Amino acid sequence: MAAAMLCFRDNFTRQLRSTKKCYSYIRSTKYAAFGLISYKRVCFKSTVSANLNGRELMFDTKTLAQLADGAATVKFGHSSVLATVVSSRKPVESDFVNLKVDYREKAAAMGFIPSNYKRKDLGPSEKEILTGRLIDRSVRSLFPKGYDNETQIICTLLAADGVNNPDVLGINAASASLCVSNIPWNGPVGAIRIGDVDGELIINPTKQELQQSSLNLVVASTQHRVVMLEGSGKEVTTSRMVEAIMKGHGECQSIISVLQELQNEVGKDKRVFSAIQTDPQELTQRVKVLSEDSIPNVFLDSTLTKLPRDQEIRKIQENVFEKVKEDFPDVDYQTFARIFNKIVKDIFRSNILTGLARCDGRSLDALRPISCDVDLFKPLHGSAVFKRGETQVFCTVTFDAAGPLIRSNRRDTTAGSEITKHFFLHYEFPPFSNNEIGLTAGNSRREIGHGSLAEKALAAVVPQSFPFTIRLTSQVMMSNGSSSMASVCGGSMALMDAGVPISDAVAGVACGLVTSSDSDGDIGEYKLITDILGIEDYLGDMDFKIAGTRNGITALQADFKIPGLPLHIVEEAIYKATG
Repeated sequence: MAAAMLCFRDNFTRQLRSTKKCYSYIRSTKYAAFGLISYKRVCFKSTVSANLNGRELMFDTKTLAQLADGAATVKFGHSSVLATVVSSRKPVESDFVNLKVDYREKAAAMGFIPSNYKRKDLGPSEKEILTGRLIDRSVRSLFPKGYDNETQIICTLLAADGVNNPDVLGINAASASLCVSNIPWNGPVGAIRIGDVDGELIINPTKQELQQSSLNLVVASTQHRVVMLEGSGKEVTTSRMVEAIMKGHGECQSIISVLQELQNEVGKDKRVFSAIQTDPQELTQRVKVLSEDSIPNVFLDSTLTKLPRDQEIRKIQENVFEKVKEDFPDVDYQTFARIFNKIVKDIFRSNILTGLARCDGRSLDALRPISCDVDLFKPLHGSAVFKRGETQVFCTVTFDAAGPLIRSNRRDTTAGSEITKHFFLHYEFPPFSNNEIGLTAGNSRREIGHGSLAEKALAAVVPQSFPFTIRLTSQVMMSNGSSSMASVCGGSMALMDAGVPISDAVAGVACGLVTSSDSDGDIGEYKLITDILGIEDYLGDMDFKIAGTRNGITALQADFKIPGLPLHIVEEAIYKATG
């Protein structure tokens, strides 16, 4: 038996030395029975770290949650976040990436017991929802087209040190879990927070540094592109904001480098999935012939507004379907609708790229007509209506005594939230604003996200010494693109109507993008468009919201439907929106 064990040991040693992924084997104690040296299993490099300005960001993919398709724990200082990802085995046909992201902060991670009557963690807070949206927007655009499997990312705060904010850790943890999983994904992504303290741009500032910072910017990037931006500031100049984005993109590269190393060493083989469904060529050609003459006329008719334009497109779709049924009696409506919608999208984008016109007749840089009014109802402390094109919001201001501030609980404070807040904004998007029927109770994730963005845009100009608590509400009355930026404009007027001595008026606009790409996904021709309509957001490639005063930027948020943008296009979009 001893000879057999020796033979096994020698063979195993040779296998270890020939394995490319093996970094080391670990020598341990001798077996008393045989006097042999034992060797533990092959030790792959499942833990890596990135150096961020002298501080270590550590990734561990083997300790926790190994039954998930992918799992990673990220540690920075004494704060840790676990991210897991699971994707279904069967696709579900969908027009969008079938992804759900949840972020949770457990009370135990901050070292206390919840104070609610159940003494347990309950539903997600607004901060958790906002962080989940931040993570979602950072990874969603990198899923390959045609991957329709339901996918869920769950990020859990394991430990909070009260010094380092965990939201950026969640983005990096989600990126690492996707990298090592078998789920198709075109990452990795690295994420960095940038602060500006005393004229110095700081990487991942601590909670204390962030309170003194004039900038709070989160940048998520791949190796060559920016995939997500979220930030607020105290009237940051355009050039300074661009400088911060470029610095953040550069700092993300060290994170991306170690994640690529981790993926090469312990990453699973990616699943093979069927690409985008190929529609019958003859059917596609027939639909195109029947519709390509009439659809452009609808998009070039600048007299049509949102609902009439949609109705005209629906009429064309119904007429074309009746004619197609004559030649293809077995065609199902779902297949036809998919082909028709693709043709509509291609024609719409082609009109912009070729310089024909936007569907409302504006030039690429033009704003929609603006009208506004204040002091609508005398009993209110302050009120305003702001209308831009077919987007309209009604804003109100309500004062209360300085006592009833919104106070962060111990969980939020430890995780990096504000301690007190004397100004807050609530955004409401009722279904009638979009000619729809639906529920009006409660705030959706979208409403919370839009309200937070508008609040950050206005908070920079509200004086901290104001002796009252301020509640600003924005109710969308009509929606046809960028209601959050309309809320900034209307909210600014309502604050002035209420007599709040804001330092300057704040306005916001959304910048869009239409691109053409080659077979490798590289961006060729592109057009930036100012003050986008709802259809330009839906059929375009970007929704870049920027708000600020005449002196600088107070908030920005960038969502990309393509796998990120090169820095030069990001820079051009910022100057275009602020100019």
